[in-house]
Amino acid sequence: MTRMLVTGGAGFIGANFVQHTLRHRPEYAVQVLDALTYAGTRDSLAPVADQVAFVHGDICDADLVDRLVAESDVVVHFAAESHVDNSLHDPEPFVRTNIIGTYTILEAVRRHGRRLHHISTDEVFGDLALDATTKFTEQTAYDPSSPYSAAKASSDMLVRAWVRSFGVAATLSNCANNYGPYQHVEKFIPRQITNVLVGERPKLYGAGQNVREWTHVDDHNDAVHLILDKGRPGQTYLIGSGDERSNKQILELILALMGQPSDAYDYVPDRPGHDLRYANDSTKIRAELGWEPRYGDFRAGLASTIDWYRQNEWWWKPQKNATETRYKLLGR
Repeated sequence: MTRMLVTGGAGFIGANFVQHTLRHRPEYAVQVLDALTYAGTRDSLAPVADQVAFVHGDICDADLVDRLVAESDVVVHFAAESHVDNSLHDPEPFVRTNIIGTYTILEAVRRHGRRLHHISTDEVFGDLALDATTKFTEQTAYDPSSPYSAAKASSDMLVRAWVRSFGVAATLSNCANNYGPYQHVEKFIPRQITNVLVGERPKLYGAGQNVREWTHVDDHNDAVHLILDKGRPGQTYLIGSGDERSNKQILELILALMGQPSDAYDYVPDRPGHDLRYANDSTKIRAELGWEPRYGDFRAGLASTIDWYRQNEWWWKPQKNATETRYKLLGR
């Protein structure tokens, strides 16, 4: 058995990755380290709870991280503060977790000679013009625009420096926006879905023209496993489905799939510095590693996501009131 440590394994993408790994890759024995902040819950691991060794702890705890890394063969590093609005309100947790936490992981894998894969975001590149056809590539210069993306950019740079300076066996990936089960209701797609389910009107920032590339979380995690299996140490791989849609188009599709009028939503003030467009050129991972998204039909993937939230109110309902209270304080 290959011993795998997954940091942030009770969060959205991490929990899906853990479930995906245990369903499809029986050669891995999985241990999860998660701080269980508001964005992480052991409920997201309920289907595989008896197959996972769970540790409640902080990736900034150097002694704990050192012990867990020493007991592992490979580390997949998802743990991060990840919500832009929260980073604008209070940047400190983003600097601590995303930068100091990643440094702590890097020092442990360096000491013990372990393999590391670092999960990042396309938001580190800043944004693209709405009327452009260009996409981010692995060579695009970093230009983060929020405390969240700046902290993730910093963590990426640390990983690259530890690869070059100390020979750490690490790979990196930057993914487009993810959607799917177990995503916290503060995020755009689940917020709109759950608003409809509780009888509230969905909310749209600004004019809703901002464009995102949406990738199903299972496709993202397929890509991560391919990188673990065949990725070249020190390399970065961009992950993205190629499906770009404006926030307005996404919201109106959600409403259509849920049997609501297409204009049954409210406009709210835009967030400060709201990035215009994200789009990844995923040629490298497709050509080198053979990755292809299974959810090529976004409408079908979104419909299955809506069904999951309909069927799993027990999971998201406890988060909902606190999330909407926080949004009201932010005026959004």
